[in-house]
Amino acid sequence: MFPTIGDLVSYLFPISVKVNLQTFGTLMALAFAGAYVVFVAEFKRKKADGTIRAITVKETEGLPASLPELLLNAGLGFLLGYKGLDVLLALLRGDDPAPGFLSLQGNIVAGLILALVWGAWVYIDRQRSRLAEPKEIVRYIHPYQLMPFITFMVGIWGFLGAKLFDAAEHFQELWYQPLEVLLSRSGFTYYGGLIFGALTYLYIGYRNKIPLIHMADIGSPGMMLAYGIGRIGCQLSGDGDWGIVNGHVKPAWMPQWAWASTYPHNAIDAGVYIPGCTLQHCHVLPVGVYPTPFYEAALCILLFGIMWMLRKRLKTPGGMFFLFLILNGAERFFIELLRITPKYPVWGMQLSQAQMIALLFIAGGVAGIIFQRKKFSWI
Repeated sequence: MFPTIGDLVSYLFPISVKVNLQTFGTLMALAFAGAYVVFVAEFKRKKADGTIRAITVKETEGLPASLPELLLNAGLGFLLGYKGLDVLLALLRGDDPAPGFLSLQGNIVAGLILALVWGAWVYIDRQRSRLAEPKEIVRYIHPYQLMPFITFMVGIWGFLGAKLFDAAEHFQELWYQPLEVLLSRSGFTYYGGLIFGALTYLYIGYRNKIPLIHMADIGSPGMMLAYGIGRIGCQLSGDGDWGIVNGHVKPAWMPQWAWASTYPHNAIDAGVYIPGCTLQHCHVLPVGVYPTPFYEAALCILLFGIMWMLRKRLKTPGGMFFLFLILNGAERFFIELLRITPKYPVWGMQLSQAQMIALLFIAGGVAGIIFQRKKFSWI
């Protein structure tokens, strides 16, 4: 496996590269980038065909910076300085920056300096444009221009949701070791990130008076693509999201790593020590397990392709969203059969947290389609 980008580059090319940029984090960034492109394309298409309209924004020019604006910018500056300097120094030293980033430690001096700089910058900038008599203006923005703000907010709330859902799934560990669980670099639940991120996305649409059903349709293909790309990161890094032991005989046509992988040099150091290994991560699973992240990556990217081909045919509002609920729910429900996750008794069955949510997704998608067929036509 390739916990860092340097490990991946050294494997692909006959050169030794030491780049401690985490593979999982890099693929998550690429997942956001891919989703960003798809979201923008769908926003533009829906705007062009008249489904959504430009957003009217009323602003008052010439006002000084308000106290909330100053506090917000100073707070962001403090966080960036407090954590950013330590992360930068770790990268320059060739160390892994993740443990420092996911901790309470930081550089308070750098945080205070950057808080002062950012707060002063906003104050001075607003003072320069201050008018004796502030005036109200009306401007129009295209919905896709909201994407930088949407990406930032969805990233923050999605991260928190993924962590909180994972903590709830491992409540006993959370009870005895709260900081270790909450600040661990591993342990993120997909549905937690999806639900919190989706609610944030829909709230931004609501605040800007974009119909929520159209927001849901626009976001569905991008969410499927982002999940597929993110799972590539799970597979390449070996972050622990693998499946149960695969004791079946491998088909001749399938590579070993795609049938039962032992995840050598995995990012979480799970398994047994590899004799003679001198690398940073020197563990391998003693038996092969189903590489479920690979299965999900391939399947979700394929499902994204299907959704992308159908997007212009599904003309009824909500059609794409309901299709996403069914496809995503079905994919996750069956993959969970191969994964190592806590199970709970539900209606005589043993289901994981993800399977319960997946069933709700499928039920919601089917109910939406039935309602659609009574009220609208599919095409």
